[in-house]
Amino acid sequence: MELTAGLLLSTFLLSLLALFVFIWSMSKDLFGSGVEAAKIIFAKHEPGRVEEPAATGTGLQALQAAVSSQSAAGPPVDPVELEERLRADRSSALVAGVALTFAVLWLIVGSIAGLIASIKMHAPDWLADQAWLTFGRIRPIHLNAVAYGWASFAAIGVSLWLLPRLLKTELAGARWALAGGAIWNLGVLIGVAAIATGHSNGMEWLEFPLPAAVLLILGGALLGVPLLLTLLKRRVHHLYVSVWYIAAGLLWFPILYLVANIPGLHFGVQQAAMNWWYGHNVLGLWFTPIGLAAAYYFIPKVLGKPIYSYNLSLLGFWALAFFYSQVGGHHLIGGPVPSWLITISIVQSVMMVIPVIAVAINQHMTVVGNFRALLYSPTLRFVVLGAMMYTLASLQGSLESLRSVNTVTHFTHFTVAHAHLGLYGFFSMVMFGAIYFIMPRIMDWEWPYPRLISLHFWLVVAGFAVYFVALTVGGWLQGLALLDAQRPFMESVTLTIPYLEARSLGGALMTLGHLVFALHFFLMGWRFGPRRLGAALLGPAGFRAKAAAGGAL
Repeated sequence: MELTAGLLLSTFLLSLLALFVFIWSMSKDLFGSGVEAAKIIFAKHEPGRVEEPAATGTGLQALQAAVSSQSAAGPPVDPVELEERLRADRSSALVAGVALTFAVLWLIVGSIAGLIASIKMHAPDWLADQAWLTFGRIRPIHLNAVAYGWASFAAIGVSLWLLPRLLKTELAGARWALAGGAIWNLGVLIGVAAIATGHSNGMEWLEFPLPAAVLLILGGALLGVPLLLTLLKRRVHHLYVSVWYIAAGLLWFPILYLVANIPGLHFGVQQAAMNWWYGHNVLGLWFTPIGLAAAYYFIPKVLGKPIYSYNLSLLGFWALAFFYSQVGGHHLIGGPVPSWLITISIVQSVMMVIPVIAVAINQHMTVVGNFRALLYSPTLRFVVLGAMMYTLASLQGSLESLRSVNTVTHFTHFTVAHAHLGLYGFFSMVMFGAIYFIMPRIMDWEWPYPRLISLHFWLVVAGFAVYFVALTVGGWLQGLALLDAQRPFMESVTLTIPYLEARSLGGALMTLGHLVFALHFFLMGWRFGPRRLGAALLGPAGFRAKAAAGGAL
């Protein structure tokens, strides 16, 4: 045990030393000019011009006017550079489109399963005639369909579409990605079917039996091949911070999932420690990097304004890499786990304030002065809200790791609310915004009914607000009741019923929003609405193309 403790402590101290070395290297400009690096996602003379494929014709003009009051556009953008961007978009269109289609399908499956599970929390006899609809099966179906279906396929689709844009070249190895996506999807299908028939590993986030897990590992490994091949073909002299995040996520996930699923390696207390090591890392080292990569691209791209501080964005990335890997242990406070392991987890959880504040300052200062743009940009509306939720979820997570807070929140609905704040409030919101930006480029088609975008936004925002507030308040009261030795256990259960009913109401609104989103997604695929005339990428020519198409009012 002393050797293990020494290794973990040494790892933590090494990560702390590496962070200070990294900060020193940035102060010496060893990573190059931050000003120039922040502009690498733009074509020459592009800053000052907006790009928002999801906006209507009039909305695009209003967006440009709102941003132009803060920054002036330069000379016309080189058409050769725009043509290169179009070729990059076309190279990733098929694989990204397939991944996002799978994502939307799994979103609907996961949402319906989640709503059924939520209702069962306060009406346990509802739909109890079939074994696969019992809470012990439908809830893991919801979790895995959302995590490995919706969220993972959205991450894959957005990542593979962004890579050629970020590297200014065509996507290489798309066939590897298509094969990997097909294998991954088969793994999710087998895994969900296995859970429905009662074959589960019984560990949260790791319920899939070994055959399904192997398919996810193999599919995830194949999905990393286009990243490596496209990096070799890159036509940029500097890797924008989003590339670092995407590369890290695509490489980290197969390793995490492989270690967590090695047969016969983890037993007893070690298995519990591994379970929460993985459960937290799949959020922080898979979904978080992809969500932040998207936010760091789409916020400045829509606004036509480079990120506020490029060096701060690199600090956020490397601090995440240095400190996140051990934070899952705080879920085992009070369990039969060595106290030094818990303490290291708490310390690293608190140290996560560094990358969170770096991201929060960077993204807020990029948007500040341009908040009117959210009125006209569907992409920004979702992505900026998601970025705010990232800050809130992360700071809440650091507080929740403290023993004094964890004593109340442990084993309560408060923790469920916190998990959804991260995976839904942050990640899913950013993915919704990214999909609204990407799909018109993939399909060369307008979103046919823009009012459905607004309806989707307000349904999921209202639903999630009800969901989160209800579980947060109910969970805290539940925790206080559990700590009171004078109150019977059943009182801590019954007092949560009104809050669980509110949770179902919020979940129903969110599910309705997802159905609206899916309907709109497939209406675009079936070519409803106006057809885009040309790329409509930038500037007044883009406005004329929108107007000629009749807009999408």
